[in-house]
Amino acid sequence: MSIPLMALIVSAAVLVYAVIIVINVLNKKPGTTTMQEIAGAIQEGAMAFLNRQFKTIAVFAILIFLVMGFGLPQGEYHDGYLMALGFIVGAFFSALAGYIGMGMSVRANVRTANAAKSGLKEALNVAFRGGSVTGFAVVGLALLGVSGFYALFTMVWDVPVGYAPDLLIGFAFGASLVSLFARVGGGIFTKAADVGADLVGKIEKGIPEDDPRNPAVIADNVGDNVGDCAGMGADLFETYAVTLIAAMILAASTLLDTTGQIAIEFPLVLGAIAAVASVIGSYFVRLGKGENIMGALYKGTIATGVISGIGFFFANKWLMGGDMRIFYATLVGLGITFFIFVITEYYTSTKYRPVQRIAEASKTGAGTNIIAGLAVGLFSTFWPVVLICTGIALSFWLGETSTLNSGIYGIALAAVAMLSTTGMVIAMDSYGPITDNAGGIAEMSKLPESVRKNTDALDSVGNTTKAVTKGYAICSAALATLVLFQSYNEELMANSAGEEFIFSLTDHRVMIGLFIGGMLPFLFSALCMEAVGKAAHKVVEEVRRQFKEIKGIMTGKAKPQYDVCVDIVTKAALAEMVVPGVLAVGAPIFVGFVLGPYALGGLLAGVIISGLLLALSMSNGGGAWDNAKKYIEDGHFGGKNSHAHHAAIVGDTVGDPYKDTAGPALNALIKVINTVALIIAPLIAVWSFWG
Repeated sequence: MSIPLMALIVSAAVLVYAVIIVINVLNKKPGTTTMQEIAGAIQEGAMAFLNRQFKTIAVFAILIFLVMGFGLPQGEYHDGYLMALGFIVGAFFSALAGYIGMGMSVRANVRTANAAKSGLKEALNVAFRGGSVTGFAVVGLALLGVSGFYALFTMVWDVPVGYAPDLLIGFAFGASLVSLFARVGGGIFTKAADVGADLVGKIEKGIPEDDPRNPAVIADNVGDNVGDCAGMGADLFETYAVTLIAAMILAASTLLDTTGQIAIEFPLVLGAIAAVASVIGSYFVRLGKGENIMGALYKGTIATGVISGIGFFFANKWLMGGDMRIFYATLVGLGITFFIFVITEYYTSTKYRPVQRIAEASKTGAGTNIIAGLAVGLFSTFWPVVLICTGIALSFWLGETSTLNSGIYGIALAAVAMLSTTGMVIAMDSYGPITDNAGGIAEMSKLPESVRKNTDALDSVGNTTKAVTKGYAICSAALATLVLFQSYNEELMANSAGEEFIFSLTDHRVMIGLFIGGMLPFLFSALCMEAVGKAAHKVVEEVRRQFKEIKGIMTGKAKPQYDVCVDIVTKAALAEMVVPGVLAVGAPIFVGFVLGPYALGGLLAGVIISGLLLALSMSNGGGAWDNAKKYIEDGHFGGKNSHAHHAAIVGDTVGDPYKDTAGPALNALIKVINTVALIIAPLIAVWSFWG
């Protein structure tokens, strides 16, 4: 059996398994009528936003599809039509992954709340299974898309294997574009609703989180899903697909004469093995006697990594001649995954000093809380960068000294191996909003305190899992884009009639590009942060209006107009996501055609470095601010409604758009810019206005 067909069969099997889990979760009881009504409101708001968001994205996707189909070169093997087809399917699959994850999340939340009546173990089982649907859908669809198009190109349309990976970049671009809009739009929605709900509800009115008297409470719960289910699903779908495709492009341009098609198809084998490992690893998520929820989730992740490593060993022996250095390069990727989990948990968990220092700083007010949180975010970039640099050096050396004699392919294999736990990682991330919603439903339904205790325990871990998975996504993006950068260089040389492109710091064009690329993540983040501020302002005004004009909300005699707040943040998020999206697509096109390929190469390097550091600082700092608030709410430094608690709420308000809007969206920005550069490389290699 050919490798692409094997990958197709595995991807189909994973998707079937996801359907089985869906049936299993939906068979769980959804609870009381009140619980179902609240969950129904969350579900309606979430799906309404997603429908409107993807209608907006569809307009951009169709325009880009037409431009690619008619604007890219048409040749025997550089067919703009095929690349455009890959683009539209990649966009559709990415959106489909978001729909699947969202649909499951907004149904698993109420079932998790109901299961919490029976105990923590039962609730964890429902929440994790609900989240794993998103994980397996993402992995299955990404592997299906990449292997399916590769099989079509090589086995049906007779495209030589050396050219087929180049055509796959269209699929990667489609996935990247949807990921960008999903991250930005979902991030603006979730944080505008969250900030608006907290500032008026918690600080001004002194009511608890998820209190049904808060007019923004449903919008807040909707936001959890659109940001961390649909958004993260699209993000890691894109990362998974882009990393596989980048590794295949690199192998086609550098190793085809040495190994034939084996090196090109080897990443598909690793992806298929990892998909099976994720399914098996999910069965290791079991709560022990100590009821360590994070430990239960880590057991599944570690099992997935170990099973993947064993599978990689035999795949290497079968296809790559048993060269242990090639196998060790895949282990480097698994090692980076493990250590990035440890590092991110250290900076964002309530168990460790960074979060506790922020909580302690809250005793003297919001100012010191914010200073401490900014410091933690900045500190948190150090060890991940050390880890990534070590991983790059080690995997490059292993690839360079292997029989393949290709250091950059060693890095590519490490990046592909790093994605082996994607199914489990997304399951952990989607678990977070499910448990968060479950707590909200329990609070609004006035379930017994024992139920809320179980959902709070799950939710507390959910804050850490969301932070950990963001760190994983950012670091995997760093390795993936490094491979994409090399692929950009290879594409330039392949289309420039023999000219060798060297990106030297003594070249003023490269330096100009570096400065522009270094600036773009800051400009992009500023647009995202400002968008959250504008939308949150509208929510605050609306919540204040309802408290003022609708008599009886605070006493529970009148019901707030939840749908008005949902509509406000939906419209604001969709309007504000356009400019960051246009910036991401337009910047590399402008620089490439106006300033030339050298400047664009500098831009890619600049955006990778500054984007990685800024994303780590924002995501980890925001996660630390959030858990510092939780730490105080657990009874430290005065507990709820204390002076320290009010200061921590302000800090969390700053951290929210950091960790859930701007920070995660930078992943998509980096990869969109790199994939656009790859697409236009054949054109700017022969013509640009300057240089």
